[in-house]
Amino acid sequence: MPSNTRMERCISWECDVLIFCAPEQADRRPAVRVQILDAFSLQTATGYTHDPNGRVLLETHPSLAVGRHWSMGKAVQLIRNDVRPRRWVALQRDRRAWALFWAGGGLQRCRELLADQQSETELSPVDVPVTAESLLKLLLDPEGSPPAGSRRRREPAPGPFNWPGSTRNPWKLVMLTSSVWMVVLALCVGALLGMLERKDRSLERLLKPVTPTAPAAPPPAKGR
Repeated sequence: MPSNTRMERCISWECDVLIFCAPEQADRRPAVRVQILDAFSLQTATGYTHDPNGRVLLETHPSLAVGRHWSMGKAVQLIRNDVRPRRWVALQRDRRAWALFWAGGGLQRCRELLADQQSETELSPVDVPVTAESLLKLLLDPEGSPPAGSRRRREPAPGPFNWPGSTRNPWKLVMLTSSVWMVVLALCVGALLGMLERKDRSLERLLKPVTPTAPAAPPPAKGR
């Protein structure tokens, strides 16, 4: 299966922080609004505190509707100073970026890149599989509330899966649900195609034709 070059163009590193941002936004990237996503536990950052050593402790919740929004510059600063910097993705709130992240293989690719950067002591204690249930919980929980002790939640700005009044307007909720199921379907189809491709390669190796050897010439007949 060919790699998604559009998705790969969205991935970049800034000060050792993984960023997933539409490539067209490169000129004004510091002002781009993002959410900080834990790629392994599939949770979004709702705020932060500090440990006794002054390191940042990002607080999370399993609902994007609860997650806060930062400028790209602020998000990079928070992730760099977090005690576990190699598990976070700064995800731009942009429809194209979201589509490539959720349905174009961006989430799985970011997981792979972050896992390659982790040391033995930084291995993720929680690794939620990318399933329909986990994505629906993350994307379709508009009534979620932040954990106790976190900063007060701000009213989320309009975004790809978070339109104002979506929980009050049933038609918008139907559109929201349909969009998420399309994302889930795309993920399932991508996984199925990848599995079929691996099986095809295995069959090609097993069925690779063997060059037949020429039969040996019969010995000359002896004269009587």
